[in-house]
Amino acid sequence: MQLGFVTAILPELSLAEVLEIAADIGYDCVEAMCWPPGKAERRYAGVTHVDTSTLDERGMDEIRELQERFGVFISSLGYYPNPLGGSAASRRAASEHLHALIDASAELDINTVTTFVGRDKDRTIDDQWEDFLDTWRPLVRHAEERGVRIGIENCPMRFTGDEWPGGNNLAVSPAVWERMWTDIPSSSWGLNYDPSHLVLMQMDYTRPFRDYPDRMVHVHAKDLRIDRERLDLHGVFADPALWHTPKLPGLGDVDWGQFFGHLTDAGYDGPVCVEVEDRAYEGSKELRLRSLRQSHDYLRQFIV
Repeated sequence: MQLGFVTAILPELSLAEVLEIAADIGYDCVEAMCWPPGKAERRYAGVTHVDTSTLDERGMDEIRELQERFGVFISSLGYYPNPLGGSAASRRAASEHLHALIDASAELDINTVTTFVGRDKDRTIDDQWEDFLDTWRPLVRHAEERGVRIGIENCPMRFTGDEWPGGNNLAVSPAVWERMWTDIPSSSWGLNYDPSHLVLMQMDYTRPFRDYPDRMVHVHAKDLRIDRERLDLHGVFADPALWHTPKLPGLGDVDWGQFFGHLTDAGYDGPVCVEVEDRAYEGSKELRLRSLRQSHDYLRQFIV
């Protein structure tokens, strides 16, 4: 396995600066954020460390040279929109950008794209399933043609008022994953697996390794702490922000020894990228860099 981090935590830095920091700390790789340039309202969105809208052969050569210079590779091109929600124009733009990322990932020999499936938060899963198939069949087919694997993160995206009631991501549970893979049967897509989301949903976060080892395309290392007193006060159907807190690895409820024990048993040998969403480390650039150093030092005991 290779230890990395998601570059969204360093939005103000260039790709070269991000790779230099990764090398200085001792990371092996980074998941490079690739949003279309422009402002985004959601936290950690809108970060562009690889801009595919202007990427030409010279730009690709520069990205290859940077990886070689710093000894840090790009594990995936990451972009987390909602291809199934919002206006028709926004859905179309998200899908088109994902097509472009698949092409760029193939050209750069990264061969992995990490993203969300998306969801119309106001409709049931059954009611929007045909829309899901219409959007994702062409994307998965394109990934197959380009030799790229798509890793779908399993985040429920149901944390803020504008994401209720259904959330903005269909791919939240094994039942949905199995249905996705049955209706679009391809080895070119699987999971960008984050255990913290199963902790949030009171599920066994080690089961996916055992049940779907071949679907582990990419892995996020993020922890989460559940406040049991507040959960007892509000209940699981209340806004999760009332009773949980994202944390750095080792500071929450994930047993990382057990996590990596099952991950190695499953034969996974790909990237594990720290995703920093811990507000205690967001107050300054130095705190964000400290979060990356602290996460690296903690997780290195499991990834050598």
